[in-house]
Amino acid sequence: MRISDRQQLDGGRERITVVPESTDDLWHLSNVLEAGDEVGGDTHRRVTRDDDQLRDTGGEREHMYVTLSVESIEFARFANRLRVGGVIVDASREDQLDFHHTLNVEVNDEIEITKRWKPDQRQRLAEADEATDTPDVAIATVEEGAAHVHTVAQYGAEHRTSLTGPTGKGEYARSRSELFAELTAVLGRMDVDAIILAGPGFTKQDAYGYIESNDSDLAGQITMVDTAAVGDRGVHEVLKRGAVEEIQEETRIAREAELIDELTAAIAEGAKASYGIDAVETAAEYGAIETLLVVDDVLRRERGTDGDFEQDVNELLEAVDQKGGEIVVFSGEFDPGQQLRNLGGIAALLRYRLE
Repeated sequence: MRISDRQQLDGGRERITVVPESTDDLWHLSNVLEAGDEVGGDTHRRVTRDDDQLRDTGGEREHMYVTLSVESIEFARFANRLRVGGVIVDASREDQLDFHHTLNVEVNDEIEITKRWKPDQRQRLAEADEATDTPDVAIATVEEGAAHVHTVAQYGAEHRTSLTGPTGKGEYARSRSELFAELTAVLGRMDVDAIILAGPGFTKQDAYGYIESNDSDLAGQITMVDTAAVGDRGVHEVLKRGAVEEIQEETRIAREAELIDELTAAIAEGAKASYGIDAVETAAEYGAIETLLVVDDVLRRERGTDGDFEQDVNELLEAVDQKGGEIVVFSGEFDPGQQLRNLGGIAALLRYRLE
């Protein structure tokens, strides 16, 4: 994420101009934006002109700059696009005011965001800015007869493909080589900076040997890690062991996996942890929160009109920030965030134990 300009406005609002430089950045923005914000950007709208030539055609698409009062936000991951819908409150054509419109924000599109920025939102924007040069990593988990490929992004580990082959005795050797060849081809087509090859037993070493013999440049990108499982569980093991962090200075999902393990261990020991909104609010009142953990979709819900908490989540976050606590917003799409959701969607690691 590139932050190109900041303007302090009246009423505690700030206008920040940003340029998302990856799909990760679009995901960050989807978690920063909320209803009532103002977002401005270049777009095209169908405009009917008052002349004989165009009156019957339904108009033509015209380039213009619009600012929306945000009503909806959708991160379309597979389209590499962020859709921001709302009512036009400012535009380069005054006759477009008060119409509904959707800005389709893509990588390298510059947008202006005007709002009262909350502590977690500023922190997320700063993290996205700092993570611009983080290398892209693929995780391939392999066992006899199967291989799975994931990529690691800041919004989570995303499954790319699964490869399988028969393991019958008569064709075992041929099938094994074919599986390794297919895996080599898949990894060779991926635009990543590093690859982690993981799995149980010796199959991954054999897969690496095949890759090394057939594509030495690809083999040079590979780090091997022992795991007890493959697929999603194998990826979680890789993340927990910090293998990705050795390659990436900062990986969001690896951090989340580490924190959720720390939280569950502290809860099991009856130690320095609180979970659920009531317990977390009490800890915040005592200034005991060292790290606040909250799921992104829970945070969005509580900031909207469908919240379940009796407490004001914004006031809670402000209190934690003012007393020096860290705020970590989890992705609800992946295992650490799902575990946190099962604990009420919000929890805290504490500076000291509360009686």
